[in-house]
Amino acid sequence: MHYQVTVAFGENRDYVFRFAESELNDGSPEEARRWFDREFADLECEPSNPVGKVLIIDKILNVARYGGEQHFIEADAWALRFARSAALVLAREHVRVDVAAFNIGY
Repeated sequence: MHYQVTVAFGENRDYVFRFAESELNDGSPEEARRWFDREFADLECEPSNPVGKVLIIDKILNVARYGGEQHFIEADAWALRFARSAALVLAREHVRVDVAAFNIGY
């Protein structure tokens, strides 16, 4: 099985990351969730819904937004960790993180 995570910042600004299942075997959804929790706090992200619980989808979207497009342009280690963690925590073969529209599709 192969996984693909696309992070989009607008029209013609899609960044695609592909992983074989074997590349995700040494990680866990819990580890990925903790990574998003840390990044959300470290980047001082503002919760989308200040009244309620912050869902993992909100954390993923905000971490991408606050982390910035430059990481994805460069496909640096942070962007790879982001995409790998998104694949692990969402457990879907195809994930589209649309930062511009602030939604996640499968």
